[in-house]
Amino acid sequence: MSAPTEVGPTAGTVNTVRTRLRFYGWRIVGAGAAVQAMQSGLFMQAFGSYSVLLRDQFGWSATTLSLAFAMTRAESGMLGPLQGWMIDRFGPRLIMQIGIVMMGAGFMLFATTNNLPQFFGFYFLMSLGASLGGFLSVTTALVNWFQRYRSRALAISQTGFAIGGSLTPLLVFFLESQGWRATAFVSGLIVLAVGLPLTFVIRHRPGDYDEFPDGIDPATQVGDGYRAPEGLTRVDFTARQALRTRAFWMISLGHGSALLVVGALMLHLSLYLTSDAVGMTLQEASFIVGALPLMQLVGQLAGGFYGDTVNKRAIVTLCMAGHAIGLLLLTYEVNTLMIWAFVPFHGLAWGARGPLMQSLRADYFGPTNFGTIMGFSSMIVMLGMISGPLLAGILADHFGNYEVGFTILAVLAGLGSVFFILATPPAPPGEQAIDEPRRTEARAAAHAAGGGGA
Repeated sequence: MSAPTEVGPTAGTVNTVRTRLRFYGWRIVGAGAAVQAMQSGLFMQAFGSYSVLLRDQFGWSATTLSLAFAMTRAESGMLGPLQGWMIDRFGPRLIMQIGIVMMGAGFMLFATTNNLPQFFGFYFLMSLGASLGGFLSVTTALVNWFQRYRSRALAISQTGFAIGGSLTPLLVFFLESQGWRATAFVSGLIVLAVGLPLTFVIRHRPGDYDEFPDGIDPATQVGDGYRAPEGLTRVDFTARQALRTRAFWMISLGHGSALLVVGALMLHLSLYLTSDAVGMTLQEASFIVGALPLMQLVGQLAGGFYGDTVNKRAIVTLCMAGHAIGLLLLTYEVNTLMIWAFVPFHGLAWGARGPLMQSLRADYFGPTNFGTIMGFSSMIVMLGMISGPLLAGILADHFGNYEVGFTILAVLAGLGSVFFILATPPAPPGEQAIDEPRRTEARAAAHAAGGGGA
């Protein structure tokens, strides 16, 4: 007689865990992390190092390099609504494939740069490809495939940014030993050879493949002790409905405030560390730049884990203070220790905040139209990514140092915490539609009773 099959709670729990670990969404997390690591290491985090060499070879000023960075961020912001709509309509895989091809081609053309118009044009092409082939496309896929573990999935995916950025010292080694042109051309080949195969892992919605978000049938969630996060909507918002909420604008403005610092440091950190005020070599500066993503990685994992169980707005509000403190430590450094102290403040804040803001949007507005909603939000968010580097560059050229510009950005980032305090959950779309006629009737009644009014 065969031994009885174990059917008790322990066996059920083990089988459930195994099923969730085999859930296809985690493959998308891995592919998304790899794509974002490639983009971060070769392009986003690398541009500051390229800028030092371009400045030395062509004599371009910090303002000129800031304009190029700002132009591409403006492109990303303006593209946002259209890209979000295309992702929601055609799925993220096709959009990513188009972007990867554009980015790879842009890198190889960038290697031939000999003048400023070429630099602007090729850098624009790389940035456009990175926008289409990276963050928004990956994020939209993940918010559809996850709900209960959404913050963790987004955080693990975004560790790619940190992993890629931590390889900055290696990139700088190739920049200095092989030259920036050869490094850029080979980077283009890597983007095509690695990026395109990864896009085939990306899928849009689990329902299209007879799966459920998180790999969990909603019918089994009843009574399992799951506690929904603050503001988790059961009715997906349209883009129009989301734009009418205070939460949409507060999250967008808060996100933009954080990117004032992130954008400025992505471009100017290497320039600042190699300036006369600090006096580091590019290789020495690369260790600071490379250590920053390691702290970002720790922050992402911690933020992703706690973001599924702790109030996301509270965590993000603290992160804004971390950005401000870190930048002030860097600005008013009197020794190398203060520069290294900047790394955990800014890195942990950057890492923990990033995935939680995307998760917060998905909780509030739902996954169905997330790409379009996030696309409209990016038009506001990118104002921070544009104005931060520009402000830092212009004031650095004017005053001959970064002190004034970095101080202003630190204060603005700290004040940005107020936006997240005010980003309370919006009323569901149905309640908005019901309340609006009531408000209209109330205004009409008040107008009739009072005979008009200002």
